[in-house]
Amino acid sequence: MQPGTHFAFGDHATHGFVASFTSSMPAHLAHWYLVREQFEPVPDEPGLYRLSEPERDGPRRTRQAVHDLRRQGYTLQADIRLDPSLSAGPPRPVRPNSLQERRSRLAQAAASRTTQRSTPPTTSPPSARPIPPKPTYAPTVHLTAPGGGRSR
Repeated sequence: MQPGTHFAFGDHATHGFVASFTSSMPAHLAHWYLVREQFEPVPDEPGLYRLSEPERDGPRRTRQAVHDLRRQGYTLQADIRLDPSLSAGPPRPVRPNSLQERRSRLAQAAASRTTQRSTPPTTSPPSARPIPPKPTYAPTVHLTAPGGGRSR
């Protein structure tokens, strides 16, 4: 291991994906980082940590832990398949360039005619409403007699 290395990651026959820290790393700080990266201490083996639930996408999660610790400024040694800088991850599906598709749709919409700015439809002006005929009967109006106040 190179001098100044803080962590080492690898495969273990019994424990699966494991990590350990070197003497250049304080034990409490190494424990804090590894636990946050989903590693747990291996009983009866001080300084050795195993990935919890390795069957749940273990290689990717271990590569992510290596990447995260490097980004924090720590130096690491990792097996080739667990080192994201040395190993290629699984091929990612190629997504179509949605930006180009969106721009194409916008250009088509800009080139087409819009109903918002078109000339108003040619319709006849609204004609006056017909006035209803006068009733043939005289309406009855009921007037109340003036009273001396409110009725109870």
